[in-house]
Amino acid sequence: MESGHAELMDGVYRHQRHFYDLTRKYYLFGRDRLIRELDLAPGERLVEIGCGTARNLIRIARRYPQAQLFGLDASHEMLKTAQLAVARSGLTARIKLAWGYAEHLSPAMFGEALPFDRALFSYSLSMIPDWKQALNSANRVLSPAGRLHIVDFADLSGLGPLGARLLLAWLALFHVRPRAELIAQIEPKAEKNATNRGENPLLRMLPGRYAFLLNCSRKELEELALSDVAA
Repeated sequence: MESGHAELMDGVYRHQRHFYDLTRKYYLFGRDRLIRELDLAPGERLVEIGCGTARNLIRIARRYPQAQLFGLDASHEMLKTAQLAVARSGLTARIKLAWGYAEHLSPAMFGEALPFDRALFSYSLSMIPDWKQALNSANRVLSPAGRLHIVDFADLSGLGPLGARLLLAWLALFHVRPRAELIAQIEPKAEKNATNRGENPLLRMLPGRYAFLLNCSRKELEELALSDVAA
């Protein structure tokens, strides 16, 4: 199944990788907001799971010049573009890229031994077949004080039935499936973290429930009890 998924991703992105960033900026919302809010300390180690063209990693490197960055992707084709982009940006010494599956994530994939301080999924969780295992793997490789960051499609319920159906049909062309079941699991548990003004530092929704941003600790991730989420 995994080798088949890698071949599928290579097929999807073999040509798209050349114009991926140009087109995705029109509907992958919330990525730059997440980057601004990372607040990485000097020396912190961040891994992006499903790094694609390295667009996010390059922006993170420029915003946090003392952070150590790593990117994992299951598509050899996307990694070709990522490697070229990192080299053109002069960031080869600061961004390490590796091929592999999110479900098997480990520092050893990058020739490293230390755990990561941050793990990031940016519109990749909705493309990973075993997304629960991917989250568990990310949690496992984090340091005790590490944090998980996610930005991805939400349940789209604020777009109306027609709007949601049209977007889901479009996303299906790229083998993307929003993890509505994850939102259903997270939201009730996240409500207890809301402030008196209704702000929720753990889970935030973009307008129309188009996308969500999650920022949680290892303990908070474990409390979500992902093993109870229907696949």
